[in-house]
Amino acid sequence: MVETQQRFSLITDEALDSLRRLIGVPIEDSLEPWCYEATRDNIRHYAHGIGDDNPLWCDPAYAAKTKYGQLVALPSFIFPLNRILSGYVGGLPGVHAMWAGADLTWYKPILCGDQFTTKAWLKDLIEHNTRFAGRAIQQIYHAEFYNQKNELVADGDSWCFRTERDTARERGTKYTEVKEKKPVSYSREDIGKIFALYEAEAVRGATPRSIEDVKVGDKLPTMAKGPMTVTGFIAYAQGWGGLYIRANKLAWRQLKKHPGLGIANKFGIPDVPERVHWEDDMATMVGTPAAYDYGPERCSWMSHYLTNWMGDDGFLRSLSVQIRRHNPVGDTLYINGEVTRVFHEADGHYAEIQQTAVNQDGELSVRATGVVRLPSRS
Repeated sequence: MVETQQRFSLITDEALDSLRRLIGVPIEDSLEPWCYEATRDNIRHYAHGIGDDNPLWCDPAYAAKTKYGQLVALPSFIFPLNRILSGYVGGLPGVHAMWAGADLTWYKPILCGDQFTTKAWLKDLIEHNTRFAGRAIQQIYHAEFYNQKNELVADGDSWCFRTERDTARERGTKYTEVKEKKPVSYSREDIGKIFALYEAEAVRGATPRSIEDVKVGDKLPTMAKGPMTVTGFIAYAQGWGGLYIRANKLAWRQLKKHPGLGIANKFGIPDVPERVHWEDDMATMVGTPAAYDYGPERCSWMSHYLTNWMGDDGFLRSLSVQIRRHNPVGDTLYINGEVTRVFHEADGHYAEIQQTAVNQDGELSVRATGVVRLPSRS
């Protein structure tokens, strides 16, 4: 067995016990959100950060003609409204955090001009034994989103896996085959096939999709995301805000408050672990093959897939997402879905869609289940 060179902190029972004492305690001292308000620019920047050009989010003239009479924010806009939901975890300093999933519910649309306050707390800690890093802690948070009328607009749980960086790098087996493969390369024909999926990508928009048009077994069209580039990851961070991206004095202030956050780069400069999303050196240091995409970004792709399909009169009620592997630079994702249930409740008609996303080698990247409320012609 290869001996692990310890460079980072380990998960200790003492640190876990200390963290457990915070379960259920409201989080008062956290970083301010990237967005307090759903403005025209904030909504568009986030939508464009996931490659979504739906005019309901991005075109005021179009949105004015819909039932809302104004711009609406895409459901995944809740991520820039709260950093806890997005993966800003506390406790276990020096232990890596990887955002790995969420169970989300929406109760009302997010309208342009809405202003938000949020509540969040640590909900649970669950220990796992993983191929990626052996011992890992699933750290689950709950968050609630209230608009300026104090109406609950959305809530949900999200979780990160806390892993020992040294163990993942030296002894993790999840990516052994990936690290041994030749770097992915695309021919002009390969790129042409991906671009053809973008060309065919359709936004249902103003054409209603009624519940009568949907039946169990219906398959949704394939959506492409990628090929992954650092440019794309930065585009997402521009709309989402990132967890630790700060400059100059504000970066210093952050490192002063959280001394264990800074990890020296090749120049000896302390920098944040979030750079696993744009620096291969840092990504391989924590046990992944290369710089990789953001978890909330991938969750937002799954909701994008559903909002394209449901149209302006549909409403995404819930989304459950489980991330199964990293998407390093070079990967391409192919998202597919199938209607698995059609049902009625007191407040409307619903379709349940099971989603999967696989990379160019057919490896599972994401599983998700979405529930969409659809109008009825009757």
